[in-house]
Amino acid sequence: MSACERPAGARTIDELLTQVRGRIRRVHPAEAAARLAAEALLVDTRPWEQRSRDGEVPGAVVVDRNVLEWRLDPASPWRIPQVTGYDVEVIVLCNQGYSSSLVADTLHTLGLHRTADVVGGFEAWAGQGLPVADARRSDAAA
Repeated sequence: MSACERPAGARTIDELLTQVRGRIRRVHPAEAAARLAAEALLVDTRPWEQRSRDGEVPGAVVVDRNVLEWRLDPASPWRIPQVTGYDVEVIVLCNQGYSSSLVADTLHTLGLHRTADVVGGFEAWAGQGLPVADARRSDAAA
C-alpha cells in the first residue's frame, strides 16, 4: 500500500467531523453564554499557550485535553467536583470548534447526554464580544 492509499474503513478528518457532528448538539457562542449563566459547565480545552495569548471565558473550567475523559467521566475517581452525575450539562470549548466536536462526542459516549460544543470555538466567542478575561495558570484542572 502506498503512503497515499487509505486503508479500508479509514476516514478523513473532515468525514469524521461530519459523522461526529451528526451525533452531537452544537450551540452558538451566545447560546453557550446563556447556558453558562444557567449553570451549565463550560469546559475550555485550549492549551495554556492559547489561553495565555487570547484569554479565557470567565466561569469556564479549564481541563487539559490529555486528561479530559478522566476528569469528566461521572464514574471516574479522578473526576472534577462539578461532574455530579450523568445529567450535568457540559459545553465544550476549543479554539475554533473542531476538536471540541470530537470531545463532545466522546463525552456523550461516556454517558453525558447533555453535552454540546461551541460552533466556532473561542475565536467565535471573542469575536462576538462575549466576556473574556486574562488567563490564570492556576485554573488548570489537569
